Amino acid sequence: MERPQQINDALAQPTYVDSSFGNTPLVTLRRLFPPGIVVQAKLEYFNPSGSVKDRIVAYIIDDAENRGALRPGSTIVEHTSGNTGAAVAMIAAARGYHAILTMPDKVSPEKQAALRAYGAEVVVCPTDAPPDSPKHYVERARYIAAEREGSFLVGQYDNLKNREAHYHTTGPEIWRQTQGHIDYLVASASTGGTISGVGRYLKERNPEIKVVMPDPLGSIYEHYFRTGIVNSNCAYPYQVEGIGEDHIAGCMDFAVIDDVLTFSDEQAFLAARRLARYEGILGGGSAGANIWGCLEVARRLKSSARIVTIIPDSGLKYLTKFYDDTWMHNAVNTRTC
Repeated sequence: MERPQQINDALAQPTYVDSSFGNTPLVTLRRLFPPGIVVQAKLEYFNPSGSVKDRIVAYIIDDAENRGALRPGSTIVEHTSGNTGAAVAMIAAARGYHAILTMPDKVSPEKQAALRAYGAEVVVCPTDAPPDSPKHYVERARYIAAEREGSFLVGQYDNLKNREAHYHTTGPEIWRQTQGHIDYLVASASTGGTISGVGRYLKERNPEIKVVMPDPLGSIYEHYFRTGIVNSNCAYPYQVEGIGEDHIAGCMDFAVIDDVLTFSDEQAFLAARRLARYEGILGGGSAGANIWGCLEVARRLKSSARIVTIIPDSGLKYLTKFYDDTWMHNAVNTRTC
């Protein structure tokens, strides 16, 4: 028996997941910055799984399906600090794939629970495992993908589709929303996809735009940016999730970055708390790092400017961490490279 045409038409329409990526709001912050400094924040937690990572995962999975690298019933494997994993788990659930996700043990309980709620298999690895250790969450994902026949590794750190996604979506959105009136982009990074893709798009339209990257103490990026040398002695555990790195990601394009500013856990977390209390925006630790970066840029400016930054995810994912006063007492990071 043939189905009514309206049912066929409905089944052909995109799902909620597939039709809700991008076009997130760009809002002006009113209370944190001095007169003459306009700071606008792109609220990426409006994506369906609650973070900027929905953009890249959808882009990468669409490409894999089109190439035949993903087939019905396949397993998607990825290493994640939580947000990419949530996007993978969500899309896998919507499209009928199995998801296996590896992550460091510093990832918040809220984010781990969300992945399991989507039906993903979660493998937790020690945060302090060195990059070349089989216990490191990146290496663990690579091993699982190699071991499991028919699996697909997203590979967000080295998959250039990551920054391509931001070049084709996030960058044009910001340019359109600001009508091209932007002086600075401030964005922290781990894979480098957001800052590299957006930064390149904006600089192609106006080479005078400055791109500034906040980087946590414990990440190797700032030292590499200054010296061109990978110094593993700069890498050590820190509490901010999803930004900074202990190796150089293949997606990171330092050519589009004008400056890197180093921050501590405490500075990022306190800035996130200020963002919530003075602007009514509940962001994650990376949002706090970006707001701290905007405050630093604003402090150094001698004339008016417009700064755009990214709020990668929601603070709802961190209520048991830096929004909790007791937890905060143990989160201060003071070591330097």
